[in-house]
Amino acid sequence: MNDRETVRLCKALADENRLQILHLLKNGELCACHLLDDLHITQPTLSHHMKLLCDCGLVDNRKEGKWMHYSIAKDAGKKISAIITEYLGEE
Repeated sequence: MNDRETVRLCKALADENRLQILHLLKNGELCACHLLDDLHITQPTLSHHMKLLCDCGLVDNRKEGKWMHYSIAKDAGKKISAIITEYLGEE
């Protein structure tokens, strides 16, 4: 992972709403409608957060009908661990 990708991922994690989204997704895929209900934010705000999480590779999405469904990307934990290892020397 290069520095630009690392910064993008760290910025994605540096927001309370995005951390709450990851917490909600840790047990499996959720429809955007459920995320909206749990977070009490507007649809455009959710879309903004989800774009950032998807662009940095932490979250995957798929469309079903009019709704998007989101899940934590398979290698999200590895990406975060790689950053810690690279910059802090820990695993």
